[in-house]
Amino acid sequence: MTLPADSHVHSEWSWDAGDGSMERTCGRAAELGLTAISFTEHVDHTAWLASDISDYPDLARFATPDSVVHPPKFEASKYLECVERCRGMFPTLRIISGVELGEPHWHREAVEALLAAGRFERVLGSLHSLPNGEHFSEPRELFLHRSPAEVMRDYLDETAKMISTCDIFAVLAHVDYPVRYWPVEGPSFDPSDFEEDFRHVLRTLADAGKLLEVNTAVPLHDTVIRWWREEGGRAVTFGSDAHAPAGLARGFAEATAVVEAHGFRPGRHPYDVWSR
Repeated sequence: MTLPADSHVHSEWSWDAGDGSMERTCGRAAELGLTAISFTEHVDHTAWLASDISDYPDLARFATPDSVVHPPKFEASKYLECVERCRGMFPTLRIISGVELGEPHWHREAVEALLAAGRFERVLGSLHSLPNGEHFSEPRELFLHRSPAEVMRDYLDETAKMISTCDIFAVLAHVDYPVRYWPVEGPSFDPSDFEEDFRHVLRTLADAGKLLEVNTAVPLHDTVIRWWREEGGRAVTFGSDAHAPAGLARGFAEATAVVEAHGFRPGRHPYDVWSR
């Protein structure tokens, strides 16, 4: 089968992708027979606390002595130049420009200025951090101090707020982001424990006319895809969230089978969204 576009990929222009390379990722796309790819680079403004920065060795250079990580400024013009260069090198590959906006509802002015100045065809919205006392922290840190259920519910509640208060992104990335760091001790993650929370997010997303990303970094549970359809979701995109060439389109064969089983179908071109 022809794989859909990988609509969530990072390269050297994402501050946390130490092994990223747009050129090598495009070469990997050609090896896989992928016909379209979207480089949605991180645009983050939220500084977040890590109690032990050694847990994040690739990000230590961005941390202050008190272990607060400050994402650097996104180099938009250089990124867009690299996109054009790779388009020339890989003329049969459709290369889609894009960004992944972290917590855009908290940084509206900065995000709007970026989008007004650049040419970004695919705009993702994502939530990576939550309030943690006087700071913000990612779920991996929050799980050290709070119950998984509390973190998950707070994450989904804030995601719904992001969707309802921010109209500058088209696709919601990794709705289940905390699952990546779910504690191995104790009960495993079961989406049915959070059904109403997920449904609220998905209903809000559908009502806003936005798309749901099926992120394969950790396979999105098929129950969530079913709820998306039931809550009025019209379409999905697929994203590997690859931060290095080897991760491109990982799990896409399995993900497309699950999505198709829930009534979503590919468009005319591989870069089209899957709709019902």
